[in-house]
Amino acid sequence: MNGVTKYSLRAWVLVLALAPTILIGVLLGSFFTLTRFSELDHSLLVRGKNIVSPLAMAASYGLSTSNRDYSQRLIDMIHKQNSLFVQLIAIFDNQNQVFATSQYRQNFDLIKLPINRDLTEGINIEHIGDHVIMRAPIYTLPTPAVDTNFTPRTQLGYIVLQINKHEALVSQYRGAGWAFIIVLIGVQLNLLFTFRLMKNVTRPITDMVTAVAKIREGKLDTRLQGELIGELDHLKRGINAMASSLAEYHNEMQQNIDQATSDLRETLEQIEIQNVELDIAKKRALEASRVKSEFMANMSHELRTPLNGVIGFTRQLLKTPLHDNQRDYLNTIERSATNLLSIINDILDFSKLEAGKMVLEKMPFALREAVDETMQLLSTAAAEKELELVIDIDERVPDSLNGDVMRLQQILTNLVNNAIKFTDKGSVRLQLDAAKETPERVLIRGEVADTGIGISKEQQSMLFQAFGQADSSISRRFGGTGLGLVITKRLVNHMDGQIGFTSSEGQGSTFWFTLSIEKSPFTISDPLILEQVYGQSALVFEPRLLTRNNLVHQLDSWHIKATACGSSSPLQQHLNGQHYNHALIAWRKLKPSDGMMETLSVIRNHCDNLVLLLDSNNSEVANQMAGLGIDHCLTLPMSERRLFASLTNKDAQHLPAPQLPMPLGRDKKALKTLAVDDNRANLKLIDTLLSELVEEVDTLSSGTQAIQRAQEQEYDIIFMDIQMPDIDGIQATQRIRQQSRNTRTPIIAVTAHLLGAEREQVLASGIDDILTKPIDEEGLEQVIDRWTSTASPVLTQVVDWELALTQSGGNNELAKEMLKMLMDSIPETRELIDNHLQLGDRTAMLKTVHKLHGATCYSGVPGLQKLCADLESQLKQGNSTAQLEPEILELLDELNKVESAAETILAA
Repeated sequence: MNGVTKYSLRAWVLVLALAPTILIGVLLGSFFTLTRFSELDHSLLVRGKNIVSPLAMAASYGLSTSNRDYSQRLIDMIHKQNSLFVQLIAIFDNQNQVFATSQYRQNFDLIKLPINRDLTEGINIEHIGDHVIMRAPIYTLPTPAVDTNFTPRTQLGYIVLQINKHEALVSQYRGAGWAFIIVLIGVQLNLLFTFRLMKNVTRPITDMVTAVAKIREGKLDTRLQGELIGELDHLKRGINAMASSLAEYHNEMQQNIDQATSDLRETLEQIEIQNVELDIAKKRALEASRVKSEFMANMSHELRTPLNGVIGFTRQLLKTPLHDNQRDYLNTIERSATNLLSIINDILDFSKLEAGKMVLEKMPFALREAVDETMQLLSTAAAEKELELVIDIDERVPDSLNGDVMRLQQILTNLVNNAIKFTDKGSVRLQLDAAKETPERVLIRGEVADTGIGISKEQQSMLFQAFGQADSSISRRFGGTGLGLVITKRLVNHMDGQIGFTSSEGQGSTFWFTLSIEKSPFTISDPLILEQVYGQSALVFEPRLLTRNNLVHQLDSWHIKATACGSSSPLQQHLNGQHYNHALIAWRKLKPSDGMMETLSVIRNHCDNLVLLLDSNNSEVANQMAGLGIDHCLTLPMSERRLFASLTNKDAQHLPAPQLPMPLGRDKKALKTLAVDDNRANLKLIDTLLSELVEEVDTLSSGTQAIQRAQEQEYDIIFMDIQMPDIDGIQATQRIRQQSRNTRTPIIAVTAHLLGAEREQVLASGIDDILTKPIDEEGLEQVIDRWTSTASPVLTQVVDWELALTQSGGNNELAKEMLKMLMDSIPETRELIDNHLQLGDRTAMLKTVHKLHGATCYSGVPGLQKLCADLESQLKQGNSTAQLEPEILELLDELNKVESAAETILAA
């Protein structure tokens, strides 16, 4: 199409007008010329035949009588009469010899009849060049008076007539010339009419094209002039009308643009004023947010500080001999204080999420252990309401994950606790499935289903609103701040997940959520050795259907043949003549009855391993049954690891005995500790707790006193409050680290609040660990053991052992294993980096650094991890290895430091 449009209208008119005329003229001229040529050739041949045929008859007499003179005069006469086109006449006898000829200088070989040819068929015609040779046979003349039967005549010879074609050719050329002249005249006449057409049609069209081009360029005053013919005049008027309309539209549009520009200028001025106002409002909002965050932090500290004293001294008082009423009162005080602390934590978490300061940790953890730990804490509340609490984790869900286990447990706690709170009878079921899995991540879908009161459609829209509940009336039954679900929703969204629910009033609710969690490259918990129980048999007695089915499904997955029943009658039938490897017996009552003791005694005789399943951690019931021959006591909901341990551990396992008052003669560690806190109640509490664990405790109430005392005495461990009036704990720690007798002493921060960024700031200041208020006695003892044990690794500037423990979920052996794996890979990594640097291979260098970066995320080497991250980012931006040589050399130097430090830590 482009090849067509590149030619002008003038060219197309010329082509379309001339081409048919020339083509028709050439065809007609060629036809008539060729016809004329054919007619001339035919006329020449007819004329020759008219001469040669009578001449052959006339020559018969001379040839038959051998009269050459007669024959000569005959052909000379004929030659003279037709000299214009006859060139030669010759008579040949039977011996093919010339008998007579009109020209004796002629070469007769060309006109002789060839030996292999005869004239029996009559005249022979042959074209040679510009001549035509005609040969006719000469026969004897008939004598009618003598031969009446006309016997065949005898051929005496033949006559040759050579005709010249020059005259015919001249006539042909003359005809062709006239044909060409006629065609040329026709073409000229066509040109005359064509140019006339172009003048009347194509020139106006060209003018129109030019006018349209000017209009397109914006010259809207362009108009077409002159009178045109037919439709061209209508087209001219249309173009002029279009130009007039465009000019009017352009003027109107220009007016609108001017008006819009004026309005926009005013709007921009207003927006500028609004931006200034918004900037001022933003600064005020940021200042208000800062004040709010500071207020929340201070309030958290101020609320946790007295709660720390209340809870701590209540627990201390519970260790002393008490009456039952007194112990009940103290337990009520502790529960109330713990509930208040939970409310404070919810408010603080909500504040973090609302301010966008919630930082998710990333550390390896075992999913099933985390779930079991959470559900064990909630099992008591479920048992008090006689609810069936069930855990169902799909075996396809990987157990070793990498993420924030505390926030995951918080999500599960909020959802399951809500389900227990709003369910009076029935069951609460937690189900975890693997919705989608890749080599790096797994998408976990969880469901918490209950048979509680349900939620009406009108109240469902209020669930995920802050401080909102389905029942917000004064007489509501269940209490709470209304922050649990909104915190759960924001946590799930913060972890790239989704959350929703379905509910029917009076029939219960199902809350579902999805979480995308990274898989851990390390195995956190030891795998179960299923060969130990393969093919064994088990008797399951559990009246509740969900728990019974869950137990049977778990045993079936381990290839244990399970026989289940839910009432006493089938139980007796299954015991008749049968013996089982294991018997799992559920019991709900608080005190063993005579019938139960008899039933357990019978079951004991039909199994090798008797496991009692209780609803909660009721140690009194477990110890009352210890004398009944029970091998293991387990609490529901059942985790697969605890269940497997009860089936494979030959030693009897029972629930722990009730806590008795701590004996005064407890062994203490030979340690000298320093505790610093500006609150007298907290200082007294930590002094009391430490006095039970270590031999010598010094207490101070300010950071200034702590700095001065650290310069005078050496301590094994220091506990430092963060918020103090004169010098805070961070500044005091930095001063102690710079110059004192305790530069290498472990310093533990004791604080009531820490956000993610604040935690990193505290650890970066030289503080070794963090103990959160309210102080837990068990947690305090673990911190002391961790930092004062001779087998514990020491901190170095290169390896942060506390960070390594955090990244390994507090597992000391796992932290050592991951550090050892990193150390073992260093020689190979160092060699690869050297080779890539020498070859200038950026792609291979990026691959090696990326792999090293992944290994540093779990080994407590923040310096090396940062160098890898920076170098990987530079390589991804396209920088060559030559440009990054200083950074690569720094990385190699850091690898040497890590290798040396790791050897020291692993050897400790």
